[in-house]
Order: sequence, then structure tokens, then C-alpha cells
Amino acid sequence: MQRSLFAVLIAALAAIATLGGIAFVWAAPHPHKAASRPEGDWRILDPVIYENIAIFPVVSGSSQDTSSFLTLEEGLASGEVIVSERGAAGMVRNREGVRTIPDYRTSASVNQLVLINRSKRPLLLLAGELVSGGKQDRIIGKDRIVPVGAEPLPLDVFCVEHGRWTGSSSQFTAAKAIVHPSVREQAAVEQKQTEVWAAVARGTMAGASGSPSALNAPAARLSTSDLAEAISSEAPTQSYRKIYESSRVGGSVDSFVDQVQRRFARATSGLKGERVVGVVVAYGGEVAWSDIFASGELFHQYWSKLLRSYAVEALARPTLRETASADDAREFLRRPNGREMQETEAGVYRWREITEGSLALIELDALQPKTMTLHRLLLHRTS
Repeated sequence: MQRSLFAVLIAALAAIATLGGIAFVWAAPHPHKAASRPEGDWRILDPVIYENIAIFPVVSGSSQDTSSFLTLEEGLASGEVIVSERGAAGMVRNREGVRTIPDYRTSASVNQLVLINRSKRPLLLLAGELVSGGKQDRIIGKDRIVPVGAEPLPLDVFCVEHGRWTGSSSQFTAAKAIVHPSVREQAAVEQKQTEVWAAVARGTMAGASGSPSALNAPAARLSTSDLAEAISSEAPTQSYRKIYESSRVGGSVDSFVDQVQRRFARATSGLKGERVVGVVVAYGGEVAWSDIFASGELFHQYWSKLLRSYAVEALARPTLRETASADDAREFLRRPNGREMQETEAGVYRWREITEGSLALIELDALQPKTMTLHRLLLHRTS
């Protein structure tokens, strides 16, 4: 009997030890994994280098299904999305097909428009997307999702056309552009209209502090005098779109984009079982920016606009020839550990911003049809 009890006790102790070992095996890797991973199931390719820019393609072997989301450019082109000045009268159909008149009684505002999503898909908005028309051209102020059947939305925006407050139409169209990173930063992170205007007029905020390294750096190809000339001759209202489409500026941007795009296409051709989902961008030896999406399809919907924005930034920065390394890019993708802010619309999206020193991370999570990070923006702040 004693032998039997002793055997049971030994077996029980062995089982406890075994279970403890299993718990240790499962629990131990988590802290190490969280500390070492660069974030996400990503691989960074060798950089695509041209003049003072290096673009590191970010690829992934897994991808989310993002086909249920509508982009702003698609929605405005099809008429399924309407963006208007506040105070503009209009009629739309709600989900039951009944014609209704939105309440637009308040007057037009520099920093707020009205958006209506009439499509059958949730609408994805990215900070820095440009809409043209109304009384002034504007950019979207913050990443967000507008659900299907939502009421007319008061949309926070920033003006990028200082000097005009007239227009024959209150409606806006897609400008097929995203403003360059220095302007986008002021909207997405700083949230200050005066700084947005200053970044448009200056071309870039990089080096604006007047540090010795900035003052001694080689001159930028796109100088403030070039911008001033483009503004005075072709964009007297300081319209962002007109400045960067002007003959003085636009030709340089187009040539730069063409050179980078051809190199990028060669570098990312022939991928086996992986898709490009984003990029890390460096200017000279400084890793400065990253846009990563939930799928390759979503990345490619924005790629041409993003590339043009990166090119404008490169042209307006000093022509430094240093090149960042792949290790620099991987380290840049490390998740910041700092102050966090969140905004949530229940069942629709969650927005969060994490800041650590000069780094700012902004993530937009869709909560339906399943939770996924649709867009991840990481930037090295210039101000």
C-alpha cells in the first residue's frame, strides 16, 4: 500500500514538473521575440539608390485581404464619395434608398470639410492625401476609416493653398497626390495649420533648425528660390498641386520619379511567394520614413503617389551621397517604446500614435471584417 502511494506521489510530481517545463517553453520566447523582431512578418530587400535617396522595399510572405476597402481616389473618381465645403447643400441616398438632405447649415471652414461615403465598402483615408477644389485645396488630417452608411462626416483637414478663399464649386476631386513627408508630418503628427503652410512654402522642414550639419550640407536640387519662382509665376495662391506640377519644379520631379521607379521595378521583380507591402526611405545616410500596408494590393494602389512624394522630399533636401544600410532600415522599423495615444470608433477602426524621442509611429487598425493593421507610418520627426 505504501509502495502504491509512493508511486502515485512520484507520478504526480513528475506530471507537475512536466507541466512546468511546458509552461516555460511557451512563455520564455515571448520577451526575447518582442525585443528582437523589427515588427511584422517582413523582410527588407537591398536599397534602391538614386542620387540622395535610398528606398528599401519591405516584402512579406503573408498578406491580408484588403479588397473590401475603398480608397479616396477610387471613391471620388466613381462618385461614390463626395467631399464638399461645409455649408454646401446636397442630396444623397441613405441605406434604405430614401433621399435625404444633410445638415450643412454651418459656414465653410479652413480646417473642416464634409465627406459622404455612398459606396458599399468602408472608405480608407490617409493623412496627407490631397483633394482639389472648393475654396482651397486641402489634405486629409489623419488616417481613418469611414464606414458604409455613415452619416455625413465632419472631416478634419489642412489647407495647402494659402491665399485663395473662392471657388465656383464647393465639390472636391482627387488630386491623385500625397504631399511630401515634411508637409505630411506637420498634418499627421504636429497637427498645426501654420506649420503645414510653412512646410509647403519652404519645400521641406529638414534642416530648418539651422544646425551646422544642415548649413554645411550640399545644396538641394530644388531650392527655396525655385519654389518662390514657381509660386510667383504659376501658383500665386501657393497651391501645393500647382507648385509641384509647374514647369520649373515638375520636370525635375518627373525625371527623378522615372529613374527611381525603373530601379525599384527591377529590384522587386521575380519575388517568389512574397509581395512588396511597403518601403523604408532614407535621405543621404538618414533613415527618415516608412509606409507599410496590410497587403501588396493596397501598397500598389498608393505606390505611385507615395513615390512622387518621396521624390519631392529628396529634391528639397541636401544632396548628401551617404547611403543608409539595411541594418539601419531594420533598426528603424523597431517599434518605439514611448507615450501612446489612441482613438477608436467602435466596430470600425482604431488609430494610435506612439512617440519616442524624434520617432513617431502611427498605426490604423481596421476592426471589421477582422482586425488588421491597414497602414503603418513611422517617421523621424524634423521639427
